[in-house]
Amino acid sequence: MKKFLSLLFGIFLSVSAATGTLTQDEKRDDNNESKTKKDENKEQIRSSKEINIEVMLKIISAIERRDVQQALDLFHPDIEFHWPPSLPYGGTSHGLKLSHPNWIETWNPLQPTEAERRMDPRVVAANEEEVVVLWRQRGVGPARERIDTPVLALYRLREGKLARAQMFYYDTAAVLNFLAKVKGQ
Repeated sequence: MKKFLSLLFGIFLSVSAATGTLTQDEKRDDNNESKTKKDENKEQIRSSKEINIEVMLKIISAIERRDVQQALDLFHPDIEFHWPPSLPYGGTSHGLKLSHPNWIETWNPLQPTEAERRMDPRVVAANEEEVVVLWRQRGVGPARERIDTPVLALYRLREGKLARAQMFYYDTAAVLNFLAKVKGQ
């Protein structure tokens, strides 16, 4: 009888261990499937973030080179620009028509060389809809006075194109002083 109970107990332990192993294997499979789905989702999110970053860097490069057509091709038709209100080109504009004065009219004469047009963009953050870029606003006046100040910009993309841009100048007073000096010359 003891042998029978020992044998029965041994069979019970074996079945329990096998069942436990199967359950653990099933859990591993479920976890692997979950991880695979999560990885696929991360890949999709990462891809849209990368695309947004790539679009923004292309736009900034086009602005530096003054390639208006490439920049326009990457702008959403309903684009919004938000500049600090105190600047001559400040306020909000909608659509692809430029209001006057605008950023390009203001800065183009003050950026005669590649050195002044260079923005040195650095992506600070990005997600599936927005990209934050730190860039430099540079200029040189007729009497060789210079400005080189950081700008933090929040860009929202839609359908692979820039839909909204909001710029935050670190020192709008310095920009205003520089623009007043060069305008008076």
